[in-house]
Amino acid sequence: MLLLPAGAQEVLTPQDALTIALENNYDIRLADNAYKADQLGVSAGMAGMLPGVDLVLNKNNSIQDLEQLRSDGTEQSSSDAKNNNLTYGVALDWTIFDGLAMFARYDKLKEMEKLGDAELKTAVLNNISEVLITYYDIVKQQQQLTALDSTLVISEQRVELANNRFTIGKASKLELLNARVDFNADQTQKLKQKALYNTTKIRLNELLGRDTATGFEVVGEIEVDKELFLPELELLARERNPELLAEVIGKQIAELELREVKAMRYPSIVATAGYNFSESESSLGFTRNSSAHGLNYGLGVRLNVFDGFNQNRNEKIAKIAIDQSKLMIEQKERALLAQLGTAYQTYQTNLGLIQLEYRNETIARENLEITMEKYRIGTIPTIEFRTAQLNYINAQLRHSEARLQAKLSEIALKAISGSLSL
Repeated sequence: MLLLPAGAQEVLTPQDALTIALENNYDIRLADNAYKADQLGVSAGMAGMLPGVDLVLNKNNSIQDLEQLRSDGTEQSSSDAKNNNLTYGVALDWTIFDGLAMFARYDKLKEMEKLGDAELKTAVLNNISEVLITYYDIVKQQQQLTALDSTLVISEQRVELANNRFTIGKASKLELLNARVDFNADQTQKLKQKALYNTTKIRLNELLGRDTATGFEVVGEIEVDKELFLPELELLARERNPELLAEVIGKQIAELELREVKAMRYPSIVATAGYNFSESESSLGFTRNSSAHGLNYGLGVRLNVFDGFNQNRNEKIAKIAIDQSKLMIEQKERALLAQLGTAYQTYQTNLGLIQLEYRNETIARENLEITMEKYRIGTIPTIEFRTAQLNYINAQLRHSEARLQAKLSEIALKAISGSLSL
């Protein structure tokens, strides 16, 4: 068991965040439930391949005034004559041939399951990407808070030095006031950064599907994968991108729907069978009581010979849907490649900026150290010291931002290519 010092919070790693999000994120859970429903739909019964069996019960009663003239010339009459008829049994209906439409429906149900899987993967990738983006934004803000803490220490030292120099008469009160103003400005910037840091942590907790007040810390550095290669990403995107796979599945569904429509040109054959019991009572007539039971069975054939040319129209509409699906696949593939190209260019630029801003931060730190020494001995004015201080903090912030942007580009590239590690 990990024991944390009093007041310390758990360190939430990126992998921990992903694990929690996969279990708790509401969008992912909703998409998972939809996929489970698609899985349950894949069955012979849903496709219409299996018979339907019903229990049947009919009971009819009547009270009538009757008059009868029989063939032998006799007459009979009765007031309020009661007639009762009871029928019950089991009935079976089974479509044994429908132009093979049932097989097309079954295949379509399987494709719908695949589509649900692709939609689930899309929801997972989108939400996991947002989790990682938010997570590394917190890391950047944490780094910026650390940088602001450092500059506050420097500003406080400057106030103390200016006060000492003012006390012994080596500096004017204006220099002391300027130092205090800059110190207050640095405190204001830190408070704003702290507020942004806390609200972003609330947002991450929301994405993780847990109490937004849950406390945690994040890792200290942003590690960027510098080995991504555009041709490999393009190949992966064609094979794994769930949105593109969904379009391909949509085309297969459209082709199966055309098979269903064409099946309407063929006859449908329905087998029926049943076992019935019947009882009847009559107050007047030759037969006062009767009962029967037995098996009945048969076949029914139906073939549409004219429907106002709707069959032809429906087939043409289904073919247009297939053409539409092909166009959407091409459109989605080109859009993905364009997104990859743009994100990769941004990725390469940010990798270069990381190196540049690292060098700038190193130079700015050295410049600040030299400037501080000169300020202590009073050989440079206050404004030059403040400029060196601001140059250093800005270099730190730019370096941190460059690493974040490179990481975001990496996440985008892996998400588009379907290779984002979960």
